[in-house]
Amino acid sequence: MLSQNDINEKGIKAIEKELLNKKEVIIEENGKPKYVIMDIEKYNELRKLELDVIYVKALEDLKKGKYKEISTEKELEEHLNNL
Repeated sequence: MLSQNDINEKGIKAIEKELLNKKEVIIEENGKPKYVIMDIEKYNELRKLELDVIYVKALEDLKKGKYKEISTEKELEEHLNNL
């Protein structure tokens, strides 16, 4: 973990050093974890997994009939406003 003070003093070099040995770096603020920094490949991998989960849940909803057919722009707008 890096403190916000480490970032202020050492900048990107502190992050790069931490990433040499770890897949992600946690940045603390006031002694509590606040941010996570990771390389873009790891981020893309996690994002893909997140989208895969959303897709599977959507397929399950379709199978269970948990969906609403929308046929007009007005219906779509109303639906989006209610989310």
